[in-house]
Amino acid sequence: MPHSSQLYQHVPETHWPIVYSPRYNITFMGLEKLHPFDAGKWGKVINFLKEENLLSDGMLVEAREASEEDLLVVHTRRYLNELKVKKEVPFGQARWHTPVIPATWEAEAGGTQVGEQPHLRSRARGGDPAAGGARSILWSFAVATITEIPPVIFLPNFLVQRKVLRPLRIQTGGTIMAGKLAVERGWAINVGGGFHHCSSDRGGGFCAYADITLAIKFLFERVDGVSKATIIDLDAHQGNGHERDFMDDKRVYIMDVYNRHIYPGDRFAKQAIRRKVELDWGTEDEEYLHKVERNMEKALQEHSPDVVIYNAGTDVLEGDRLGGLAISPEGIVKRDELVFRVVRSRQIPILMVTSGGYQKRTARIIADSILNLRHLDLIGPQSPSISTQSSDTPLLSPSVS
Repeated sequence: MPHSSQLYQHVPETHWPIVYSPRYNITFMGLEKLHPFDAGKWGKVINFLKEENLLSDGMLVEAREASEEDLLVVHTRRYLNELKVKKEVPFGQARWHTPVIPATWEAEAGGTQVGEQPHLRSRARGGDPAAGGARSILWSFAVATITEIPPVIFLPNFLVQRKVLRPLRIQTGGTIMAGKLAVERGWAINVGGGFHHCSSDRGGGFCAYADITLAIKFLFERVDGVSKATIIDLDAHQGNGHERDFMDDKRVYIMDVYNRHIYPGDRFAKQAIRRKVELDWGTEDEEYLHKVERNMEKALQEHSPDVVIYNAGTDVLEGDRLGGLAISPEGIVKRDELVFRVVRSRQIPILMVTSGGYQKRTARIIADSILNLRHLDLIGPQSPSISTQSSDTPLLSPSVS
């Protein structure tokens, strides 16, 4: 019997299935600026949509914080406890997604069994652990590693919980809520979420909670008629978190399109990908959109899901130094249109989460994409079923291989 949760409550029809809370945004004495991720982008997206008169506060669904009991649907208690305590560890034994680390640290060649992430260690003042020069520090090790903001290690954990982890728990609750709304309304968007590097027992890459896994598990447990799901992950990075969680679960089909050369390079997790599209540095619009469309059509033919979770990362944008791809703003808008058109033409509910995106202009692009979806009636208060032939850009011929 599923536990009692505040996340699956009735939402009036006057609210659009767009989930957000001002508490998504992370502000913590300026420390959030040490990570290239725009920790306030979610509020900027909403402000842009309000400026364009697409919606008002009264039309939004207010996200609720995922409780510990909610999180335990997927996460191990041990992992959740690790987020709450300080831990004594050798200095330099953190693994990071981004280059936001002291200049005296450098990435070594190779990887690790978990995530294949570069091993970073201090080279200053004899800080090589192998040489016996390592120092131990009592720090919020798990949170500092996950958020990739090194100064977090020195902060009291109650502040870390309130200022960093709580916004991520609220976004996680938003994704779970949006899953139910997607099934009820045909579509839903969580303006946050998409923490695809987090699995049941480990986080990383600014992902502390496995919101995608949680949304699917909640649907499987609580919503009649939902027993199969497809994840379409179009963030520039491999979604190794949900891949590890659904490694042996045939109910969940994963399509992942990512830059093959960047974090996390998780070879173990790749075994869970049913349709894998690995891209090279600098991939541009034409090749990218062609591969997304062709493979998405095949994915939906191979596995007929009851719901699609679309991880719509904007770190594919040209100039994103972590994504390493070269997709234009127009290409991202077209990509999202393509995904919604193909999925909705099959009358499959779709949940979109915004995931990664490391430039200041990504908020504007996300807003423009949502505006385009509304302009095309792919979303709206009573969005009809969409014909694949109604786009001004024809879909690929079934003969394309």
